Amino acid sequence: MHLTIRVDRTGARRWLLELVNRLRQKGHSCAFEVVDPRIALPTSVDRLVDLERLLYRFDGTGHCEKVDWGALSTRHLDARSADAILDLSASGPTRPDRLPCLQVQSDGHPTEPGTWSAALSSRMPTILVTDVSTGTVVACGEPCADNAASVSERVNYAFEGCIGVIVMALLRWKRGGAACAISVGRSPPLRNSPLAALEYLCRSIAFSAARYLYHLCCYAPHWRIGWRMLGAGEAGVYETLTLAGRPWRVLPDPGVRFYADPFPIQVDGRHFIFFEDFDHQKQIARISYVEIGPDGSASPVRAALEEPFHLSYPFVFEDGGQIWMLPESSADRTLSLYRADPLPHRWTKEATVIADVQLSDATLVCHAGQLWMFACERAGIGSYSDSLSLFTAPELKGPWRPHALNPVLINQREARPAGGFFVRNGRLWRPVQDCHRGYGTGIGLAEVIRLDETGYEQAVRAVLWPGSDWSGRRLHTLTRYGALECIDGSANSLKFAACDPVRTESRHRPED
Repeated sequence: MHLTIRVDRTGARRWLLELVNRLRQKGHSCAFEVVDPRIALPTSVDRLVDLERLLYRFDGTGHCEKVDWGALSTRHLDARSADAILDLSASGPTRPDRLPCLQVQSDGHPTEPGTWSAALSSRMPTILVTDVSTGTVVACGEPCADNAASVSERVNYAFEGCIGVIVMALLRWKRGGAACAISVGRSPPLRNSPLAALEYLCRSIAFSAARYLYHLCCYAPHWRIGWRMLGAGEAGVYETLTLAGRPWRVLPDPGVRFYADPFPIQVDGRHFIFFEDFDHQKQIARISYVEIGPDGSASPVRAALEEPFHLSYPFVFEDGGQIWMLPESSADRTLSLYRADPLPHRWTKEATVIADVQLSDATLVCHAGQLWMFACERAGIGSYSDSLSLFTAPELKGPWRPHALNPVLINQREARPAGGFFVRNGRLWRPVQDCHRGYGTGIGLAEVIRLDETGYEQAVRAVLWPGSDWSGRRLHTLTRYGALECIDGSANSLKFAACDPVRTESRHRPED
């Protein structure tokens, strides 16, 4: 498709360069039409970015950074060759065009003012792409900030999400489809004034100071694992959609390591929990495990799998009489399949199923006789938690083929996997991370409505938050195998009270 991208004369920022690169990768050709904006950003916004670059030592390559207009081609495509207009401008109501027009809005406002306003209000915007001729919302998304501490970081994540939603919209528009998974309410007022920038700066400095003091005293983040063994016929989270019921038992840790992403499995009557075992001092994680005894007690923690790069989210499952693990290794830009050889302490790498991509929390399911993989795919400098991609393959080792509509979802509330699939009342469900209050702060329980080669739909039916049934500030994994149910959450770990890792290392050695 040949596109004319309509932009504001004041809006030459680096994210536009990345947008053009991404569109060209998808086979689109682009040129810019520069117009005068009706709503102009105050210079205080750029002064705030300049100040944050000094305070946080940013390298100046973020999406929010201004670039020379010379870096962008401003030649308007010939009307005979252009297929459509992509309107990112704040030039007022989109005028009728002889070409089809897609208008991009952020929180119901023009792209740039709406994005900056949301960031200065310490939240992320809702991105909408609308077909002007019909008023139909072609695609929508809600990017994730991943606990961003500065307005620059928030805007960078928001612009990356905007790129993703635009790519999604063009793909769906060409196919004649329309979808919006976000309920759009009343547009919040714009807050782009110098006073709003000053207020944000004061909040940001206060937040950064508090976070610095907390990190000075505590290891952070620090996760902990909870588990419980359900009795015969006893309802768990899958049935009640709550964390209530039998109390959760906590797996103790030495303080200098945290445990997260628990995945239970039962083999020959033995119950195991595999999990991320993170070393605060070395800043890297391996996969460890415990065995849960008949009385509900946990064995000492022992290592299961270690690589030169960070490992987490050990999705463990049984297939073809073998036990397999598909741990996250996005730091290595790979996703590899391991086989237990033997269970639980030795694992053999069988295949690299996907390479040269950053995938978070890959989770498998066999649905309607077809093998599917769900994972969050990070693009550019965007979030690890808001873009859901699907892949399908004839067998475990691949080849894995991406879904035609990837990313099928851009949403900080319901994209990133939070544990294995489950079946409730005959329907397929998936736990998802709700990150709109910050990374890993809640779990949504989503019913899969459609999953096939041409589309994907889901609906979140309940959201779980920490509270009286599971204390702490965070909750981001829910898994179950048989009667053994697991979750995780946050905890405080004072640095001066943490155990000496040398004295506890024997608990982490692999079995002979």
